[in-house]
Amino acid sequence: MPLDKKTNSSQNWVRLTNTIRQLIKSKQGPTAIRYGITLVLLVISFNVFNVINSYVGRDFISSIEQKNMAAFYTNAILYGIVFIISSAIGSINRYAEERLGILWREQLTWRLTNNYLTERTFHQIMNAPGIENPDQRITDDVKAFTTTTISFTLLFIGGVFSAISFSGVLWSINPILFLVAVVYALSGTFSTIFLGKSLIRLNYDQLDMEASYRADLLHIRQHAESIAVTHREARMSVRLKSRLRKLVNNFRKLISVNLRLSFFTNNYNYFIQIIPMLIIAPSYMRGEIEFGVITQAALAFTTLLNAFSLIVTQFQSISAFSAVVKRLHSLEAAMFVTEKESKEKRESNYSADEIHFQNLTLYSNDRSKLLLDHLQLTVHKKERWLITSLDETVKLSLFRSIAGIGNHSEGKISKPSWEEVLFLPEQPYLPPGRLRNVIVPAYLNLEVSDSEILTELQKMGLETLIRRFGGLRTLKEWNEELSLAEKYKIAVIRVLFVKPKFLILDRPGSVLGKFEISKILKLFHKLGVATVVIAKDEETVLEYDYHLHISHFGKWNLTPMNGTKN
Repeated sequence: MPLDKKTNSSQNWVRLTNTIRQLIKSKQGPTAIRYGITLVLLVISFNVFNVINSYVGRDFISSIEQKNMAAFYTNAILYGIVFIISSAIGSINRYAEERLGILWREQLTWRLTNNYLTERTFHQIMNAPGIENPDQRITDDVKAFTTTTISFTLLFIGGVFSAISFSGVLWSINPILFLVAVVYALSGTFSTIFLGKSLIRLNYDQLDMEASYRADLLHIRQHAESIAVTHREARMSVRLKSRLRKLVNNFRKLISVNLRLSFFTNNYNYFIQIIPMLIIAPSYMRGEIEFGVITQAALAFTTLLNAFSLIVTQFQSISAFSAVVKRLHSLEAAMFVTEKESKEKRESNYSADEIHFQNLTLYSNDRSKLLLDHLQLTVHKKERWLITSLDETVKLSLFRSIAGIGNHSEGKISKPSWEEVLFLPEQPYLPPGRLRNVIVPAYLNLEVSDSEILTELQKMGLETLIRRFGGLRTLKEWNEELSLAEKYKIAVIRVLFVKPKFLILDRPGSVLGKFEISKILKLFHKLGVATVVIAKDEETVLEYDYHLHISHFGKWNLTPMNGTKN
């Protein structure tokens, strides 16, 4: 086997063991261990009864051949008892397997989801190469990973005990039959690996292509109105057709590989039925064994060969599983690196009571244009700042850089923690849920009463919302239900309850009039919240302590206002 394949196999094994170790260490760990031990005991019990079943079946067939009525009925009753017990073990085994699967899925899904939301990882890896469709990996891939891992583990454990149990049975019947089983299984395993080695890569690509096609369909649903108004259906049709063509072509390759693989495995499985007969039947014809031994040998040979041939019988599932393991690992590794880098950057740029710009330089997305050249200034607590520019790109880039989501900048911005610096974008986002939960952060839920929320809504002229939607605990998609001005005012109320040290407002004049903006800024100033207004138009006539104007070629000018000393 080539070195890179050995490396990939060992890496997959390390990834798998690390994931299992994390499950054991989690709060679900003790329950998972109990289910795991139960499953191992059930698998052992099932194999014990399979061995017993082979002997009962042998005696049952022999009693028919010998026309022994008493032995026939006795063995028939024993047969029934073994079947009932085996059926009960199988049912309990499935129940325990499914319970362990959903337990593990819950733990792994939430761990990945939590990492995805920590340190804005979801935004940082959005366009990272090789990490396409993280949502599909966290949902579908985790489900496939947990269920398949448990299933393969139980198959392996069952195979080991079957091999141990039936090796003795088969050896006692005919040692040659045992050796044939070993050689047949080994040759089948190596042949299967050779014929299906390309399946792992093809399955990996297929999962990505399926997810990308689904993501484009979701994009159309989310932007249905914009696509309809701008007549972009043709563009989306071309994009979808291209993705579908790639998806279908890759699937055709999968079908071709599966064809030759299934041709081999079908023949492999069919010959299992005749090989033990060819070897053991002559002994019966010579009168050396009873007829029941033939059926026992066939059962033992088939069971032993199935234990030895897990790779042959499960290769297609194994290849799909390997692709899932690689996809989950690449996602987890990318999230780990991103989270670590973001945390280190945030801690190195921490400043308790000020926002400090140290030689901040901004460029356009293609870095062909200088937007801001070596900005050097400090925004202190309780100050009111106005930032203007004739270029809308400059305003948006500066807002994104302060928020920590800009990628085309040099220099450094030091600021307090995220909870102490809030942002009001030009088009605020409201998550789905209850209106109260949208307005009040979870950590303030017990401190803010409904009457306080209603008072603030009334001050903002939003008292009609309660009548329109039926109260603060109504579940809605608020980003879709409310107008832009209503969403902005809801976001303002949330900031009033949080009381951050700093608030950055991006072009509030796009949504509100100057009197409403003035009212809001006075409220924040009264609370001691420092405000930085990136102005659009009418915000410029209001009261500020400092005015930063950014002109052409990134040049900037700072002017104290209202008698403030620089």
